[in-house]
Amino acid sequence: MYRVWYSTEGFADYIIKNTILSTKHPMKNRIYESDANNPRNFHSVPDHIRKILYLDAPDLIVEMNNEPIFAIEVSKEAGTGHNVFQRFARIAAAVENNVPAFYIYPEAVIIQRKGQRTRWDKINPLIFRTLEAVMNLYSVPALLYYFPSDFQQNSLNPSDSPNKSNKGLKFDRQIGFEDCPDSLSDSMQKLFNALDEVICTIEQYGVGEGRKKLLDNMFISQQKEYMLRQFNEKSHNEDIDKMSPLSAVKQLPTRCLLDYLSKYEKNNYKIGELLRTREYSIIYQINARFRGDPYAGALAAIDYLKCREGRTFEDRRNNLILVFGKILIDEDQKLAIIDENGDTINDFFKDVQACSNYNLLLKNYQDLRTREISRYLMQVRYGSTFSKLKHIRVYSYFADAIIFPDGALWRDN
Repeated sequence: MYRVWYSTEGFADYIIKNTILSTKHPMKNRIYESDANNPRNFHSVPDHIRKILYLDAPDLIVEMNNEPIFAIEVSKEAGTGHNVFQRFARIAAAVENNVPAFYIYPEAVIIQRKGQRTRWDKINPLIFRTLEAVMNLYSVPALLYYFPSDFQQNSLNPSDSPNKSNKGLKFDRQIGFEDCPDSLSDSMQKLFNALDEVICTIEQYGVGEGRKKLLDNMFISQQKEYMLRQFNEKSHNEDIDKMSPLSAVKQLPTRCLLDYLSKYEKNNYKIGELLRTREYSIIYQINARFRGDPYAGALAAIDYLKCREGRTFEDRRNNLILVFGKILIDEDQKLAIIDENGDTINDFFKDVQACSNYNLLLKNYQDLRTREISRYLMQVRYGSTFSKLKHIRVYSYFADAIIFPDGALWRDN
């Protein structure tokens, strides 16, 4: 039995119609993103789907006999700088659970601003290297397919784009799918073929063996090779450390980080072994007011590009440190964090405390409404994992330490 979990039903119908799912007569269910986002319904999501949602929810998940077989994320946004990584945590969450992930993203989007010339806002090619790093670690497809656009035909003259009013993007002409990518485009045809291959392979070999065979599949491997070519063509041999978000990263000896954090070692407490075991620390500097997008997804990408050597945060070569504020490093490599935007650790705590409104665990049985009982049991099992805001979940999952000008948080193990 097939089931399609969706955030937008029209996109679910679009994928069903254009793949062999149309012959499988799948059931459809809405994805409820988190307990914080939808406390009335999230607890009804089955456990095998919930496991993919611990960081963020993709736009679509397809399961066969209660086993997720692929997830899809689709965006129409401009992909420069950090932006293409905004939803990367959704891709990572699927692949970390051995579920193939497919990312539909524009190669470029037309930007029109008053007083400026019309131009294409192009995708940051570092996304291709990041997806490659994820695939290398998990041996599960994590592929990007371009949202169809006029870019290739009108790259030099965006003002002449036939779809200029749609930012240069090509949408489907079938009734009901007007917000979906043009299904007749080459990129979407390749996506549909890949999805069909996933379904057929899983049906033939089962979920476990089928997943192992996917990266060797011709349609999958061809797209993987295409992504590498796209990186090489679009990066123009630029040093990846000068590309966003790595341009906001500094590498320091961990002793410098520990020296900075030593001011918090009080009352016979000493920071634990985890940070100390890694010689270097990768510091992601966000000199902007505390928020989630696009920084949460970018933090996840930095992990795979600069830190991760294995499947968990314990398998990092380098510590991954998130800093809100401006980093100053003197000639003796002494670290200082300067506040230029009103950043305070209290902003983090306020967002965490806001999540407590969804916590049922302090209630007595008599205080629970009938519809809250199954949700209460979910929270007993998982604690606040799904009740936190998305960016709080991502930051606390990926970062070995989170530092503000006036406070810090860190892992001991």
